[in-house]
Amino acid sequence: MGFLPNYDRAPAEPLPRRQGIRRLFELLGRDFWAFFRAGFLALVGAVPYLLGMFLAVSSHVLLTALLTGIIGGALAGPQLCGLADTILRALRDEPGFWWHTYRRAWKRNAKECLLPGAILGTLLSMQLFFLLHAGVLELSGGTGAMLAAGALITTGLALYVWPQLALMDLSLGKLAKNAALLFVAQLPRSLGGLACLAVYGILMLRLFPLSTTLLPLTNLWLPAVPALFLIYPGLDSSFAIEETLARRAAGEEESPDSGSDGPDPSDEG
Repeated sequence: MGFLPNYDRAPAEPLPRRQGIRRLFELLGRDFWAFFRAGFLALVGAVPYLLGMFLAVSSHVLLTALLTGIIGGALAGPQLCGLADTILRALRDEPGFWWHTYRRAWKRNAKECLLPGAILGTLLSMQLFFLLHAGVLELSGGTGAMLAAGALITTGLALYVWPQLALMDLSLGKLAKNAALLFVAQLPRSLGGLACLAVYGILMLRLFPLSTTLLPLTNLWLPAVPALFLIYPGLDSSFAIEETLARRAAGEEESPDSGSDGPDPSDEG
């Protein structure tokens, strides 16, 4: 008669995820504060790098830019990885208390982020230093274009480095190889994500010093969320992130005592 619940009825299928801009707004509405806090910590981690680059460019000292890249890049690495981890968890709709998952991921990945951070930071600091001194050094237009392209490529590779560090335990060589292959294989999405980062950086430079009052609000979540949103489908299809996590969850339900911390899809490239 329908008056009593039917316990034999199969559970309702989960609703399909929204697509495109509707999905992005859904994530922002649901996880904004997690994005904001992780982005703010990433900005704090990047402060030594930003101050060092400002000092290097204003003083015209190449050694300062080099040291800034090595030290500042290493210091920024763990927080950039933490921001990537926070965004990736939101993209795969993973539940959990933000600070608990962020701290756990930070502890797990901090050491592995130091060397990639130093390398990427040094590459970018050298490219920016010479690019911003192109007039003083009387560099040709072609050289300036190559430096600008190099800075964009470095930023584009970093876009894939931090998510990999958040997801997997890879050697430095495999990390770089995967980043290059993913950037090329997912070129339209890679360029879209790179555009989010580049436009944000250019606007912050153009609006300086006014941008210093905006940075605490926009920090690094504003460019990172749409950038990772664009490249996530390529990451998921390449590493089977959600499929692997679903299998792990099923295995943990069968064996409650077999704990595991965080996503680790595989060591495949």
